[in-house]
Amino acid sequence: MAAVATLVIAGDVASKDWALANLTPGRPRHVIGPVNFLLTFNTGTAFSLGRGVTPILEAVVVVAVCVLVLVTRRVSASAGYATLAGLGLLLGGALGNLGDRLFRHIPGYPGGVVDFIQAVRWWPVFNVADSCVVVGVIVLLSSYRSPAKPPGGSPDRPAPSRLGGSDA
Repeated sequence: MAAVATLVIAGDVASKDWALANLTPGRPRHVIGPVNFLLTFNTGTAFSLGRGVTPILEAVVVVAVCVLVLVTRRVSASAGYATLAGLGLLLGGALGNLGDRLFRHIPGYPGGVVDFIQAVRWWPVFNVADSCVVVGVIVLLSSYRSPAKPPGGSPDRPAPSRLGGSDA
């Protein structure tokens, strides 16, 4: 999990550094099909919601990261690789964007996050950390297994007898 989170943070920081060095805000650069690179700065949450409450967002993300670390410490011994990878993606993505908010000072965008990937024109611009958070949630949801139920019945009512005769 720590290795995945570290790779996510490194990839996120490197990609944002590249975007800042090579892209001009407001001028899209076509990549392929509907995908463009478009440098923007987001002071809100996903989909630019919550603009103007950056200190609150930072506090919420710090709490979320702490909760993720505590959850990970509890489940790591019994978790499968998919669960650990999902937690690593979530943690790395959260820390990548938190790092922007705390340490990357963008003039005119205090607490802003660098976004630069535009999948289609109608979808909000995002970054590597955002992508990893989404993929991490998908991986965690797909790796979740509900507790086993007895075949043919529920824990409160046993399955019907198959030996013949009446169950009454």
